[in-house]
Amino acid sequence: MPETKLIDGYPYVKYEKPVLSDAKSIALSQSFYEIMDTRRSVREFSDQVVPREVIENIIKTASTAPSGAHKQPWTFCVIGNPEIKKQIRIAAEEEEYASYESRMSDEWLNDLKPLGTDWKKPFLEIAPYLIVVFRRIYEFGPEGKKKNNYYVQESVGLAGGFLLAAIHNAGLVSLTHTPSPMNFLTKLLERPENEKPFLLIPVGYPAEDCWVPDLDRKELAEIAKFY
Repeated sequence: MPETKLIDGYPYVKYEKPVLSDAKSIALSQSFYEIMDTRRSVREFSDQVVPREVIENIIKTASTAPSGAHKQPWTFCVIGNPEIKKQIRIAAEEEEYASYESRMSDEWLNDLKPLGTDWKKPFLEIAPYLIVVFRRIYEFGPEGKKKNNYYVQESVGLAGGFLLAAIHNAGLVSLTHTPSPMNFLTKLLERPENEKPFLLIPVGYPAEDCWVPDLDRKELAEIAKFY
């Protein structure tokens, strides 16, 4: 059992993490980078079944993300039911059609051309699971009184990043899909008023014949400044 004590009346546990050698730390950081550098957004999914335990572990990993005042302002809704996935696809494609036909600027549409996207989203039915991440704006306290959550957008964004890393680490693929607006997800999944949809992520294995755009990531010098 970890050592515990009270600080200002609150319980604390002693945190211990072994200090690695420089060589070991460099090797681990390089290895993890190489793993994550193979991550790609995928739009061609297999319908191969994914064990539910894998999905549960992925979500538990996402829940280890830091959050404002440790409020953990997120809900992960996992959809495997074919009928609900079909309803989500229909509603998402309605919004996407409107976006591609009238909401997006010409510049935006041109920027999307190399990715080969359009308003059709068959992967929402093909992927064995959809994970909808909701951000919890507030909580309900005693007698229904609202209790604030803090830095909700940032906290849920961090959890989303952990989620994508966990999906990739488990040998699966994903796509961060954000049809706008996404209010239809609140209605279809019967979520309470304090929850707002943040990300819609299909999860599964890639299709046998899966192609992704040939893209380059920015070099370190373009994204980092050392002072």
